[in-house]
Amino acid sequence: MKNFLSILIISLLISLNVNADTDGEITINQNESNEEVKDCFEPVNRGIFAFNRAIDGLVFKPAAQIYKAVPSPIRNGTSNTLNNLSNLVTIPNNVLQGDFKDAAHNSMRFVINSTVGILGFVDVASWIGLDKKDKEDYGQTLGTWGVGPGCYLVLPILGPSTARDSIGSLVNISGGDPWYNVTVRNDTHYFSDMDYYTSKITTGIDFRAKNLTSIDNLEKNSIDLYAAVRSLYLQDRKRKVNNSKKITETLDDSDWEEIDIQ
Repeated sequence: MKNFLSILIISLLISLNVNADTDGEITINQNESNEEVKDCFEPVNRGIFAFNRAIDGLVFKPAAQIYKAVPSPIRNGTSNTLNNLSNLVTIPNNVLQGDFKDAAHNSMRFVINSTVGILGFVDVASWIGLDKKDKEDYGQTLGTWGVGPGCYLVLPILGPSTARDSIGSLVNISGGDPWYNVTVRNDTHYFSDMDYYTSKITTGIDFRAKNLTSIDNLEKNSIDLYAAVRSLYLQDRKRKVNNSKKITETLDDSDWEEIDIQ
């Protein structure tokens, strides 16, 4: 329980988990229906959403503004390292979804970048033609297996989710994430709990720094920010589960870069 609470506190997935790789205005596709996902706990969700916004303003946004001042080569290398670690969850989900081609592709990327690329700091794999693939997680896998999303949820600190995605995230701390296993769950003598926690903190700050302007624009242009974030999240999750190339309506084709409870 202690480890779980620690992870919950430091995971840093803010309620405004809207990703555009570069700063850009985020818009809502009003024609996209999310009616199949019910907001069963809307009053509670709105309260948690307000709490998350307050935490963001006090902690996450200031930290991201400081991080934004770090030289871009270091920030890019940090992002590459974090993306490389994410393959440890993506690869088993490629297999579970029957996508063995992408599983092999991502495995090769991980091996090359973890060795020649200095633990992923340099994305050597992309230079030789092994481009980065979309991330996969256990929530997406459950969706491809036919499990419905269930009710929409807003989690403290962790932000937008659904019943299905929350269960999928819990798989990580039940043995589904090798990075969690070798840092927190098992004493490997090579990695410590702090290595895992540091990667989660850095992932959250890196995400927030990339989206400072995007999130500000969303706040300014949304009549109901809660509804806007809910719509964006559900659109993006539906696209990912369906492995659709359709762009969630931002200025680019970025993911939401979720940080799972791992």
